[in-house]
Amino acid sequence: MANNINMHVLHDKLAETFETLYETQKGNITKAAELCADAIEKGGVIQVFGSGHSVGFGMEMRNRPGSLVPVHSMVMNDFVIKGIVDLKTFKSQDDIFERKPGIADKLYNLYRTDDNDVFIIISNSGINGVVIDLAIYAKQTGHKVIVVTSWEHTNSENSRHPSGKKLYEFGDVVIDNCGPIGDALLETGKLEKVCSISSLTGAVIAQSIGLETATILEERGHEAPVLWDETVEGYKEHNEALFKKYEGRINLE
Repeated sequence: MANNINMHVLHDKLAETFETLYETQKGNITKAAELCADAIEKGGVIQVFGSGHSVGFGMEMRNRPGSLVPVHSMVMNDFVIKGIVDLKTFKSQDDIFERKPGIADKLYNLYRTDDNDVFIIISNSGINGVVIDLAIYAKQTGHKVIVVTSWEHTNSENSRHPSGKKLYEFGDVVIDNCGPIGDALLETGKLEKVCSISSLTGAVIAQSIGLETATILEERGHEAPVLWDETVEGYKEHNEALFKKYEGRINLE
């Protein structure tokens, strides 16, 4: 690896990427937050789905101090946990599960959804079967869809979906995570690159959507349904009341 690749180089490149993200995507993030606020205002929740490393987006948005409570992560592991497929099929490298079309309706039906729910679907490449199918199914069932993807990456590859379409084509709002083709950020002077970026920019997008959603709800005269931390008096009662309100519709773990 080139001697000039170190954490100082990474720091500077991250700062540049985050600035690009803010300047180019702040409008789309605000639009996404407006859709999320609309959903919560009407009694819906934010349904979040990403496969692979993109599952971290949903984890970033929920069940931590300051996060919105009405957020639910749809997780592909639930196909196994709930007995829809066996572990061998799920883990097969010959027929990669996340690339399968025609299973998103089964994923959708694993959970208790509401007509007012909004969907955030995350995929760096935006070309695999299950994310595209879920976006199609969510649109067909009347939901708004927010897409988070790498614009550079998704435009560098062909779709693996039978329709030939890509995930961004089904988004009411599309947010570019500003990552490069292949996700790794730093050139090494060799064939390989290092330091994947989509999880980091994804975390910024997730937190920004949560913040903007809470702000919009407050501006509309609603108390933002966020978790209080242990330093706030009455936090336990407040948090339990919110969990009770959305019981059966969100992840509690």
